[in-house]
Amino acid sequence: MKTLKTLSILGLLAIGFLACEDDEGTDDGLEPVVLEAGTLSGGPFSFAVDGSPDLVSGITLTGFSGSGETQTYVITDDDKNILGLPPTLDALFEVDFDGAGIGVCYIYHLTYDGALTGLEVSGNLDELSGMFDLSNFLVVNRNALDAGELVGGPYDFVVDGLPDMIMEISLDATNLNGDNQTFVITDDMGNILGLPPTIEAVKGVDFDQAGTGVCFIYSLTYSTEIGGLEAGNNLDDLEGVFALSNQVVVNRNALNAGALIGGPYNFSVDGTADMVTGISLDASNLTGSNQTYVITDDNLNILGLPPTLEALEGVDFDGAGIGVCLIWHLTYEGEITGLAAGENAADLAGNFALSNSVKVYRNPNAGEISGGPFTIVVDGTPDMVSGISLDNSGANGTNGTWVITDDQDNILGLPPTLTDVENVDFDAAGPGVCFIWYMRYEDGLTGLEAGNNISDLMGLYGLSNSITVTRN
Repeated sequence: MKTLKTLSILGLLAIGFLACEDDEGTDDGLEPVVLEAGTLSGGPFSFAVDGSPDLVSGITLTGFSGSGETQTYVITDDDKNILGLPPTLDALFEVDFDGAGIGVCYIYHLTYDGALTGLEVSGNLDELSGMFDLSNFLVVNRNALDAGELVGGPYDFVVDGLPDMIMEISLDATNLNGDNQTFVITDDMGNILGLPPTIEAVKGVDFDQAGTGVCFIYSLTYSTEIGGLEAGNNLDDLEGVFALSNQVVVNRNALNAGALIGGPYNFSVDGTADMVTGISLDASNLTGSNQTYVITDDNLNILGLPPTLEALEGVDFDGAGIGVCLIWHLTYEGEITGLAAGENAADLAGNFALSNSVKVYRNPNAGEISGGPFTIVVDGTPDMVSGISLDNSGANGTNGTWVITDDQDNILGLPPTLTDVENVDFDAAGPGVCFIWYMRYEDGLTGLEAGNNISDLMGLYGLSNSITVTRN
């Protein structure tokens, strides 16, 4: 059982007997004296257990007529275990309640006649035996340090070179205690970034200067010396008796250009206008004062800067010729250099952010084939097609080939010329359906081989219309 440090000395005094002589010639017929311990006034008291002495004061005793041979004060915990027995009010005022640690104490006044068993430190009030009376009790709350509660946040700022201050933050000091208070700003690893001494000083902090990341704001209270409380140190290294409040979060975000939804788009460069549709911007996390759309090629060369989504959907991608376009959304603060058609997006300078990109494939035009459809009988006799022709007046692209697939677009063969197509024996393929296509493609196309599927092709290519060969 923990006892008060001062009371361990006062315990030697335990009970100071006040002698009271019987008057001679007492009339045995008188009523016996009723013990009355009186009424204590004062408190309740609340102390912070912080290593500094905590003494009660201003306690008075009334209604005590002096009845009882012996008087003392009794201090217990909240289970009535006796922690100390200061014999007088002055001795009570010298008790250091900080030494009892965190918890609740009760102070009583006690008077008794004759012997009273169980009245000792470590005893319990419920085990007292004898003629005695207890007064009411006064409460002494021995609390841990409390740094109060911060109200506000979380806060979200964009790191854009413009000052970001917190204005709506306050400290609920209802339970605040401790001799010294300050505020502490840390990063998300507990490293101390600053120590503004007041809430007004917190409101003057420019969080933009900390760059992107997360800050935490705390209230800190302490009563004696505290080691390690300086910028550059970590909260885990603090030494001494202190308490931290809850934390308020400050998110220092980079610019966010949102997220583009739509595509990819596949167009054939055939002289017919090709516009994107069904593209949208998820702006739920969008930040920044200025926005635009950016169209680049696959080397990030800027081809156009449509300012709005409507302007973007009015762009004719057919006019760009064969290749790949990338559509971006861009947000920025202040001045940004290099944002012009003909420049490269990799050379942009300033405070900006780009969204994800949406791809637009501007594929070669394979022209148009004619002939067929063909129907053959699978009977072991070779069956070839004939009379096929290619109109390549509008065709473009670096490379060309013929492609034969099944009805699932699986590639069965790649005859390089029309002559080779007309030499294919379709009887050998067994019953089913074949499609004959003409293809134009650019260098770098992958997946173009027998056994693969058209959907596996990666790169720039265009297919003509198909001719059906039914193998019955």
